[in-house]
Amino acid sequence: MSNSNPSEVSPELIDIVFEFAFHPEFARNAICYVARQSGLYQSHDGGRTWKSMYDSLNPQSPITTPSVCLSPEFFSDRSIFAGAIGGVLRSTNGGQDWNMVLLPHPPPTITNLIISPNFKRDGVLLAGTLEDGILRSNDRGQRWAAWNFGLLDLRILSMAISPGFAEDETIYVGTELGIYRSTNGGRAWREVILPIENAVIICLAVSPAHQKDGTLLAGTESGDLVLSEDIGDTWRRLQIPATDSPINAILLSQEFPSSPEIMILTADGIFLSKNLGRAWKSRYEGVDFNMGSSCISAPLGFKEDAPVLIGLGDGTILRLN
Repeated sequence: MSNSNPSEVSPELIDIVFEFAFHPEFARNAICYVARQSGLYQSHDGGRTWKSMYDSLNPQSPITTPSVCLSPEFFSDRSIFAGAIGGVLRSTNGGQDWNMVLLPHPPPTITNLIISPNFKRDGVLLAGTLEDGILRSNDRGQRWAAWNFGLLDLRILSMAISPGFAEDETIYVGTELGIYRSTNGGRAWREVILPIENAVIICLAVSPAHQKDGTLLAGTESGDLVLSEDIGDTWRRLQIPATDSPINAILLSQEFPSSPEIMILTADGIFLSKNLGRAWKSRYEGVDFNMGSSCISAPLGFKEDAPVLIGLGDGTILRLN
């Protein structure tokens, strides 16, 4: 793989790149989405060029969009959800039209959105907020209510949901003080005891086989990477390449745990481990990380020729391959 000439996309506004999302048939149609400080954008060429999805709203100013998620049944229901300041934008026709569902006053800032893998049947979405904890919708995003029992830190920085949510109802949230876990769909939360005190949890990742292997990883603002293989009951630190920069994102192989690969994004670069964190190798060394980084996604896995999208600290979006 050559990294000397990565494809680079700079939208008209240089702003924070928060999160990527992908069409279920991305491998065939190359459709993907990015949530940014300036709004929500769609690409039809795998992230090389982008177009605003909010044109039908005729916004007078940019709509800051920290998070985006697609329905698992996107083929049939065409549902997209975007977190904003004060509400959740909801589209049921692939983003052609939007409905802003306003949230209780004072207007919360949505930091994260997660959607139930069983969305077709349960209609469940959860939203993390900057200061108001967790909001949950049971009716496909039309109404929302606070679900914060046991949640002692209401500043939600990251979220992850078990792929087996329909059976185990397990959700994790990362806050400024650590991790909280719910095993009843968000109705109640309990703090997870970590080997690091007052850890600021920037990112979380769960195994695709989480219901069987119980694997959860967390990255901190201080550059720590920790692993649990029993749904957060016990933890161990993983030795990563020397860096004091935050762990901004964690990706797991789509074949995990049979292929125990972990990719992490830091302000210093991207690192890949093929053996559950025992050894690491720098990846994509041709990328200039002097301006830092914000998010990464590898929709087709970690193979050398697979596409990777990276959000950099200056608002630039890179596509490699």
